Amino acid sequence: MNPLTPHLPKPPSFISSSKLSHDQSYHHHMSTNSDPSDTGATEKWAAKLLQECAEAISVKDSSKIHHLLWMLNELASPYGDHDQKLAFYFLQALFCKATESGERCCKNLASIVERSHSFESARKVILKFQEVSPWTTFGHVASNGAILEAMEGETNLHIIDISNTYCTQWPAFLEALATRNDDTPSLRLTVVATVGMGGSVMREIGHRMEKFARLMGVPFEFQVVRVATRLGELKEEDLGLQEDEAVAVNCVGALRRVGVEERNDFLHMLCSIQPKVVTVVEEEVDLTSSRSEFVKCFKECLRFYGVFFEMLEESFAPSSNERLVLERECSRSILSVLACDENGGGDCERREKGSQWCARLMEGFSPMSFSDDAIDDVKALLKRYRPGWSLRPAEGDASGFYLTWKDEPVVWASAWKP
Repeated sequence: MNPLTPHLPKPPSFISSSKLSHDQSYHHHMSTNSDPSDTGATEKWAAKLLQECAEAISVKDSSKIHHLLWMLNELASPYGDHDQKLAFYFLQALFCKATESGERCCKNLASIVERSHSFESARKVILKFQEVSPWTTFGHVASNGAILEAMEGETNLHIIDISNTYCTQWPAFLEALATRNDDTPSLRLTVVATVGMGGSVMREIGHRMEKFARLMGVPFEFQVVRVATRLGELKEEDLGLQEDEAVAVNCVGALRRVGVEERNDFLHMLCSIQPKVVTVVEEEVDLTSSRSEFVKCFKECLRFYGVFFEMLEESFAPSSNERLVLERECSRSILSVLACDENGGGDCERREKGSQWCARLMEGFSPMSFSDDAIDDVKALLKRYRPGWSLRPAEGDASGFYLTWKDEPVVWASAWKP
């Protein structure tokens, strides 16, 4: 069992095929048209069966639900091709939705992950992912550029880091501070940690950051603020703000961890501390507006993770353990969105698109443009990776810019000021 994320419970293989044997004609029709070995159908069979199952669940067609769950269970595999993996991980969520066991399953998984969390295993996966894909490093480079520009000339910096990237963003930032033309400023880094980030993990990260800052010659202080259960509970008084410091708030994959109904209040709180800049990086998918419409939400979730799984398949070697861990981590998010939380008020990470975040942020912030130097840094980053990655400026009501994979926007980056 991998220390980062364990296997989900076995899919419903206990559903007896004898219950379904009466429907041989339907089985023959589907297997004929959706055979995974058929190259013409390789990209279609999983999505077709999964969507049919989601539709059956939405109308409570128990006979069709059982039949499709059985078929998916026969075809799915976490070690197979793109469609087999997609079927396997979405099957978990569909089964829990159909049996109304999602909440219990999510709680059990969260407990197991917390007990088995390992800094070294998490670090290995994160660094390997950053080596083969710009999915996370895009946001790091964009945010670092915006923060460095906003903090130009300041001597006492305080960065409030609300992200889930284990501080892998900050060594490059420290190096940039150390090479500035003016005097090297002091940096206080406050990391906001939720339940899933173990205490021993954060202590180890702090020690490594302090050691690297000394090497770079940057006066540095590291502190952790723990939020008991939910990120939306974070308050201004928790952050230890001081009058003589310039504040930046870094939200990389953070806002989606705030309950949907708490998001505007959370952004208002960030605005009230009057930061010089707030950087926001989020994945480009809408799992919020359709949360009360199961089939619509399912299709959007399937679209997004289909792109993500395809990217992993083309970025990692087939036998990569790191790829398998990342896919399992996705399965927890899929399960949470589709089977555990319909109202957006729990621990579920209900993502929103850049245009949706912009509408929220515009209530208290103004967008900041990225300089040519910052854009050039991101373009230089993408050249390190395989073809298929590019940048696209936001259009219409959105600001910032997108990382695209094969012309599909996948991650959005932006910068804001009160």
